[in-house]
Amino acid sequence: MTAPRIVSCLWFDQDATDGVRLYTEALPDVRPAATSYYSDAHDNPGGVSAGKELTVSFEAGGRSFTTLNGGPHFKPNQSVSFFVEVASADEVNRIAGRLIAGGQALMPVGAYPWSDRYGWVSDRFGFSWQVMLPRPPVERAAIAPCLMFSGDQHGRAEEAMRAYAGIFPASEVKSLVRYEPGEGPTDTVKHGRVTLAGQTFVAMDSHVSHGVTFNEAISFQVMCRDQAEVDRYHAALSLGGAESRCGWLKDRFGLSWQIVPVDMPRWMTGGDKAARDRAFQAMLTMKKLDIAAMEKAFRGE
Repeated sequence: MTAPRIVSCLWFDQDATDGVRLYTEALPDVRPAATSYYSDAHDNPGGVSAGKELTVSFEAGGRSFTTLNGGPHFKPNQSVSFFVEVASADEVNRIAGRLIAGGQALMPVGAYPWSDRYGWVSDRFGFSWQVMLPRPPVERAAIAPCLMFSGDQHGRAEEAMRAYAGIFPASEVKSLVRYEPGEGPTDTVKHGRVTLAGQTFVAMDSHVSHGVTFNEAISFQVMCRDQAEVDRYHAALSLGGAESRCGWLKDRFGLSWQIVPVDMPRWMTGGDKAARDRAFQAMLTMKKLDIAAMEKAFRGE
């Protein structure tokens, strides 16, 4: 079974392009990808302006990202952050300095027991980044999402890691470090790493009350080659959770996913505006996405 690509999706109000501009300046090894647009002939979800960018995608640190102009409904928080591991202290300083402009320091850049140079910053859009010089050092910068299980989800990090590893091919729980006595509940995860579909994710339990939980501001797009993959991942990830519109769902841990056909960029970024609009309007009528119906709408059949 071929592993799907998993894309990190960041929800903005209407300033995704500004976000990508910041990340292009700040993050390592950035490459632009594609831009899709809302219809200029219909009212759009979330009150987003007609003709506005719908999504802007890019790659950074070996990770694929999509930014989404979705309206003011969801705000990011530190329940999902992104580890940015780089090869030098100077690069930590540079990246954290760029990202923190207009934002705030959650943990100031400095030396910590786990890293000689580390900082946790929230950018001006509210997305949070843990920038660090890892031990052992890396030769090339890498970015990995970090899932923090707190509040009602506290203590479920290991359960989630193993559940996700059972869903995706090319997956394995790589490490589990538990809290020592006096640090926190010793049966919970201080730091864990799991490979999902060949991509690194980090997970941790936090017994500190942060007052935040997973929401749609950060979701993960599973790029599926055919309807069988759409059906499989939609069923597996929504089990015990809840499905929503346009391929979105929440899993039983409250984390948001989008089950997306790999043809979505072709439908949404092609040169034929009428075809793009037909595909988009068809998508709005669906929960789980129907590839054949989307293709027919795109073609005007």
